[in-house]
Amino acid sequence: MARKFLSEPSAALGILASRGGVFGALAARGRAPVEIGGTERAVSVLARNPSPMTLDGTNTWILAEPGSRRCVVVDPGPNDARHLKRVVKEAAARDLTVAEVLLTHGHHDHAAGAKRFAALTGAPVRALDPAHRLGSEGLAEGDVVEVDGLEIRVWGTPGHTDDSLSFFLAGDHAVLTGDTVLGYGTTIVSSLGDYLDSLDRLRAYTDEVGIAAILPGHGPVVAKPAEALDGYITHRRARLTQIEAALAAGATTPREVVEIVYADVDRSLWPAAEWSVQAQMEYLASR
Repeated sequence: MARKFLSEPSAALGILASRGGVFGALAARGRAPVEIGGTERAVSVLARNPSPMTLDGTNTWILAEPGSRRCVVVDPGPNDARHLKRVVKEAAARDLTVAEVLLTHGHHDHAAGAKRFAALTGAPVRALDPAHRLGSEGLAEGDVVEVDGLEIRVWGTPGHTDDSLSFFLAGDHAVLTGDTVLGYGTTIVSSLGDYLDSLDRLRAYTDEVGIAAILPGHGPVVAKPAEALDGYITHRRARLTQIEAALAAGATTPREVVEIVYADVDRSLWPAAEWSVQAQMEYLASR
């Protein structure tokens, strides 16, 4: 699937842009400033790596309890020195030192800069996948991260990737979702069964703990979480029905399904759509 993706010139350029650096800066040139938003305890620093895959760029989140001197950084972003230094500068402007770094998942546009960022700040990097950790502690479902009164609850939300986590910021009743839920549009899925379970879980939590905002890995803050999650669940179910119909009509490969189901979608996004279609075909076969 990766070879097919890279065989598409526009998709390959999108990957390069999503990594930040020179290609990311070129992709961002001429774009109007993007307002991501935040909460009392969360401020975003937008990486200059816009692409069809990363929307306006990757949101790096700085989390801190009001009046505290230490903060937590979620998803340092791509290995882009200028972006990482902007994150350090933003924290310093708020008189904050970085105590810990958390990763929602290991994709390069969220995690590739973690090692360099750790060198800049001296902070350990915690993740579900041991391959992305720097330090002795990881992250897992049910963990609670506390820094100077800031409370972050760790929720396992696989589906986009096996190692996807969401972080509930208790003081703001906000949840950081990485790529599980975006500020707009939909995400790529690696395991549809897991993903649907994660969406259902987030939707239940919205009522149970009173989620007031979603702080996504890409795109602006979602101010109506229940509405957004209902939309995501409905969209996935509808796509699944469309894929079933395409298979019944004779499509046999993800590409053939994409050509039918995603006919009205920009062709530069078709290679990415193939990944999700593959996951949905596997889901249907497992049933």
